[in-house]
Amino acid sequence: MNKVKSGLLTLLFSSAILQSFAGGILTNTNQSAHFIRMVARDASLEIDAAYTNPAGLGVKLEDGFHFAFTNQSAFQTRTITSTYPLFAGFGGNDTKVYKGKASAPIIPSLQAAYKTGKWVLSGNLAVSGGGGKATFNDGLPSFESQLSAIPALLSSMQVPTSQYSVDTYMRGSSFIYGAQLGGSYAINDMFSVYAGFRLNIVNNGYEGYLKNVKINPKHPLLNPNGDMMSAEGFFNAAGMTDYANMVADREIDNSQSGWGVNPILGLNFNYKNLNIGMKYEFKTSLDIESKTVDGKDGGLEQFKHGVNTPHDIPALFTVGASYQITPNLLASVGYHHFFDSDAKMADDKQKHINGGTNEYLFGLEYQIDRIFLVSAGGQITRYGVTDAYQKDLSFSINSYSIGFGGAAKVAPKVRINVGYFWTTYSDWTKDVNPYVSMVPAMAGKDVFSRTNKVFAAGVDFSF
Repeated sequence: MNKVKSGLLTLLFSSAILQSFAGGILTNTNQSAHFIRMVARDASLEIDAAYTNPAGLGVKLEDGFHFAFTNQSAFQTRTITSTYPLFAGFGGNDTKVYKGKASAPIIPSLQAAYKTGKWVLSGNLAVSGGGGKATFNDGLPSFESQLSAIPALLSSMQVPTSQYSVDTYMRGSSFIYGAQLGGSYAINDMFSVYAGFRLNIVNNGYEGYLKNVKINPKHPLLNPNGDMMSAEGFFNAAGMTDYANMVADREIDNSQSGWGVNPILGLNFNYKNLNIGMKYEFKTSLDIESKTVDGKDGGLEQFKHGVNTPHDIPALFTVGASYQITPNLLASVGYHHFFDSDAKMADDKQKHINGGTNEYLFGLEYQIDRIFLVSAGGQITRYGVTDAYQKDLSFSINSYSIGFGGAAKVAPKVRINVGYFWTTYSDWTKDVNPYVSMVPAMAGKDVFSRTNKVFAAGVDFSF
């Protein structure tokens, strides 16, 4: 029964890691408005290359200082459609829909570079993972399915029970702040190289509660009228202390933090109208430490004060190519591979990933005149996760994304970028048998789906 209690609370309080950006499980790759409006930027030679292709910064930039500032606004929905027979007996339908919304209206980023001759010093400040806060007012299917089993179990014990209720609330946030610094050197007209590092600072937070679990057991001594009553009170009075502990009130007020550094290497090749950029980001090995307010850890080990949990950021390899088809038309393609299965995660979730995430990108940019340009692109994302990895709102599902936008040169060394990016996800169906461990002979099903859209605006300037 302690295992069931732990599962209930873990599912309620720890499954809301927010990932509002493009990229892998823990990595954001859209760190500028340039990406939002074109998508394929892995061979970029502009200032956004401080993140996407730092080795290519010295190809076209003039000597001096260069900056790009962007704000993105991300909005996401997550939906779990769960089917379980016991829902029908205690809610009217064996299928229930659980929805959560997340928003992050202010997500700033800054790219900067200073070029002198063959040398470029560059940096990037951004939310390199996570990126927002989410609130869940209606609980999770994994939690409610456990509660739905209690009336059935009591009824099987000759205590007729047909209803349950609970008050739940959870507010979760997840941010990984990244500060990148490095240098590029042009070996000759065709080859340039880059070496640098990124400091990653993780800051997660959870606030929530699980309380007032009630049931309506019709017991001749303890509840002869079958009224709704405290589940904890009933089980204590009946001498069923394990069940009483399972449904007792719990509260979480917890933060998790940690930091790690990863080296980054880059190579760029340029010949006439063709440019090829490559980058390898090493794995960031880090743990996050739990800090709990007033002992509010929900009785869960991972939320106890001082506990450390693995939170590695996977290694990433990117390669891209761009070709100037005409003086006004540029085409780009790219490929990303995240080495997810090599990064340690909480509960060893990396063991449920086959290899890692693969992304395929493409984009076009057309210069209308000396002031205006338009661009568009797409991205296909394929995760290597298995059924065992997918749990409630922490799921990762395959998708394709489209981005478009444009830019306007408002002064000789100032340009405005705007873009809109949305993602369509492929539903993931997970059949579970048994759906609830307390009812071993009964199967259930979860269908996971998501939506995501991002707006971005930014400015590039040099001096």
